[in-house]
Amino acid sequence: MATVTFVDETTSGLRRDAWRLPVDEERLTLRELIRRRVLQEAAEHNARRPEVFHGLVQPTEAERTLNGYRLREPDHAIDPERQFLSAVEAFGRNGFLVLVGDRQVEELDAELDLRTDTEVCFLELVPLVGG
Repeated sequence: MATVTFVDETTSGLRRDAWRLPVDEERLTLRELIRRRVLQEAAEHNARRPEVFHGLVQPTEAERTLNGYRLREPDHAIDPERQFLSAVEAFGRNGFLVLVGDRQVEELDAELDLRTDTEVCFLELVPLVGG
C-alpha cells in the first residue's frame, strides 16, 4: 500500500498544509488520483460542514477567501461528482499543474507510480494582473 501526500501551492509562494491519503494500488492514472482526492475532500467537508471549504477547486456556490472557499449557504453539502468534473476542467484549461515527485504530469490518463511516500504537488496558476 502507498501513501500519497498532497501539497497545494500557488505561484505566489503560498503553501497549504500537506495531507495524506492511503492508496492500495501501486499505479493509478492522474484522473483517478484527482477523483479520490476530491471525493475525500467533499466527504470530510460534508461530515463536518465548516464555514470554509478547503479543496482543490472552488465550488460554484462559494466565494474565494484567503484560506479557502466560503460557502454562501454555510450548511450546504459539497457535490463530489461536480467537484471532480470542475477539477478535470480546471486541469484541462491549465488552472493548475500537477507534479509527482519532481516530474510534471501533463495528461490525465498518464499512469503514476505510487510508492510509500509519493508527494503530489498541485500548483495553482495565479493569473497575472496588469494594466
